[in-house]
Amino acid sequence: MHDSQVLEALLDDQNQGEEVWAHSAYRNESIEWILQILQLLSHINERAYGNHPLTAKQKEDTRERSQVRAKVEHVFGHWVNEMGGKLMGSIAKESVKATLLVKNLVYNIKRYGFWENKNPKAVG
Repeated sequence: MHDSQVLEALLDDQNQGEEVWAHSAYRNESIEWILQILQLLSHINERAYGNHPLTAKQKEDTRERSQVRAKVEHVFGHWVNEMGGKLMGSIAKESVKATLLVKNLVYNIKRYGFWENKNPKAVG
């Protein structure tokens, strides 16, 4: 089952924020309707269909949304490829929080090192 079919289950009281960012696979009338009822702002990319290409405005909006999403997905991709994946070996909520904190800290240190090596004069 594609995760776009269970998006409604992911949108609950535990989610923070008032916006939903997603790939075009998540865009359909029922999902947009649910987001409207939940008073969540949709930043779901649009896609072209057959003889209905995207307008210039739609292309620009999709490009801007994709740039934001890419920054977030880059972190999760690094977790999966470099730091053992997204699954947590902990059960307690505090242990999971600590694990996430350490993963984020390691990621940020690695990114700092990347930018330091790329252009030593620009950092710090």
